[in-house]
Amino acid sequence: MRVALVHLRHAHTGGTERYLNLVAGYLAERGDDVTIVCRSHESPPHPAVRFVKLRPLAIGGTARIKTFARAVEKHVRATAYDVVYDLGRAWTHDVVRLGGGCQATYLELAHAATLKPWEKFVGARAGKHRLALAIEARALGPGNYKRVVVNSKMVAEDVARRHGVPREKIELVYNGVDLERYSPAHRATMGALLRAELGIGPDERVVLFLGSGYGRKGLDVVLEAFARVARDDSSPHADGARAGSSSHAPSAPSGTDSPASSARSGPLRLAVVGYDSEQPRFEARAAELGLAARASFLGGRRDTEACYALGDLYVLPTRYDPFANTTLEALASGLPAITSATNGASELITEDVDGAVLARADDVDALERALRRWIVPERLATGARAARALAEQHSARSKCAQSAALLDRVAAEKRAELAAR
Repeated sequence: MRVALVHLRHAHTGGTERYLNLVAGYLAERGDDVTIVCRSHESPPHPAVRFVKLRPLAIGGTARIKTFARAVEKHVRATAYDVVYDLGRAWTHDVVRLGGGCQATYLELAHAATLKPWEKFVGARAGKHRLALAIEARALGPGNYKRVVVNSKMVAEDVARRHGVPREKIELVYNGVDLERYSPAHRATMGALLRAELGIGPDERVVLFLGSGYGRKGLDVVLEAFARVARDDSSPHADGARAGSSSHAPSAPSGTDSPASSARSGPLRLAVVGYDSEQPRFEARAAELGLAARASFLGGRRDTEACYALGDLYVLPTRYDPFANTTLEALASGLPAITSATNGASELITEDVDGAVLARADDVDALERALRRWIVPERLATGARAARALAEQHSARSKCAQSAALLDRVAAEKRAELAAR
């Protein structure tokens, strides 16, 4: 099968980019002829994967998106692909994946939280968002696709309501996770090393927030709720004396089968990981809330597997994420997850078994209650095992197989249509 995978940017970081690489590699391994159509690229995910780079003249981000979509249309019309799989920002395809959900929903629920005051005043990036809305509407217009792939039921309902996509044309493929990279087995190794580097004792319970774009991901809500819980934490920590201690023995090794065999019961800490230009403002807010000795801001890091390995509980009250990959990565690492109903990944969570789901992302009171329920060592221990078991049902390879099977069906449909003419 000759397959084109279309995405503006090919890279090895980013949720859509990781999915692109996984599917391209899987298809190439089984012998398909795979081309990634893009504007820029890094090294291929498999030696047999080729690139077609479409780089028409454009000035500015908005123009780059628009000219790329036009170039894709021209290229696809002139090339005999069996199936074209678009991962966003184009309108010429057989299958289109809405990995970022519906643009209008993002704008309604989360966009304002990402803007600085002056950006709100001047309407920053308004042109780019209008273009994204227009491309999405054209991509999902009648007759412009054979299937629409979504990564959560939340997005499936949204795309049916907003764009009138027939239910039988919508395919649900949840995101998958690398079960070796993200594993409880790392707690006793890279997790312990990172704790020592940060001055976090091996017995301390760590609540982890990991996500770039703090406003969208709800770090403001996390700080407020965590501060309330921390005020009631009677463990000696306020002066930071224990935080720098290195005299404790490392935690007992935790393997994949028993991710929390030695439950931590020491003081509470908060670790914040992810990129955001406004990090100093959030650090200042943490200090105002009395969290200077308890909160560690690590910034953006590539070793996210180590970051999960230092944690005990994951929290992400995101204002909108079609499916936050970090949720599944945390679960795979043995961390129960507290997230919001506006995160499509919340559909996987069973309340009070492997995590909790907040009805509203900005509900500080609800997050406080969830934190209090989950910071109990015994619950963390049982929740860790349940979290890993849940993640094991969603391996990255199983999702690649599901995606490949869909492309096979669409290619067969196209062949049958041609034969019937």
